[in-house]
Amino acid sequence: MIPTRADFPPGFLFGTATSAYQIEGAAQGGAGPCHWDSFAATPGNVAHGATGARACDHLTRYEADLDLVAGAGFDIYRFSTSWPRVLPEGAGAPNAAGLDFYDRLVDATLARGLKPALTLYHWDLPSALADLGGWANRDTALRLADFAALMAGRLGDRVWSWATVNEPWCAGWLAHFEE
Repeated sequence: MIPTRADFPPGFLFGTATSAYQIEGAAQGGAGPCHWDSFAATPGNVAHGATGARACDHLTRYEADLDLVAGAGFDIYRFSTSWPRVLPEGAGAPNAAGLDFYDRLVDATLARGLKPALTLYHWDLPSALADLGGWANRDTALRLADFAALMAGRLGDRVWSWATVNEPWCAGWLAHFEE
C-alpha cells in the first residue's frame, strides 16, 4: 500500500533536496574551483572521470526543475548554495552572477508556492581555502561566517529555513578523522 497525504498528520510538509555541486554545474556562472573539482580531476577517483562541471545544469534549467518539484506536490525545496559560486576565492569580492542566480532561484521557488530551505555549506569548499588547510585552518570558519552574513543579507527576507552545514558529522568527523 502506498501512503497518501491523508496518511500524514495535518500540516506535515513534504520536501525534496539538492546539492549545489551535484546539480548546478560548477564550471558555469563565474564559480571558482572547489575541493571536489580537484578530487574529480585526479585520475581514478571518480568513475568514468565524471565531474560537476555541468552536472544537471540546474544553473540554467532551474525553472523547469522547480516546475517538476511543484508538479510532484512537494511543499519545500531544499537547496544548497555554492560557496565558490558566490565567493570564488572563498572570501573577498562576491561574484554578482552567483548572487543573482540565488536571488532568481529563491524567487522562482516562492513563485511556485514552495518554501525555500537553504543549506549554506554542502561540502563544496572553495579551493583557495582548501589550499590553506581547509577546515583545519580556523580562518575557514571565519570565512564561513562572512559567507553566511553575505547570504543572509541577500536572501534572508525570503528564505523559509536555513541550515549551516549539511551533515556536519560527515564533514567534520569522516573528512578529518576517519581514514
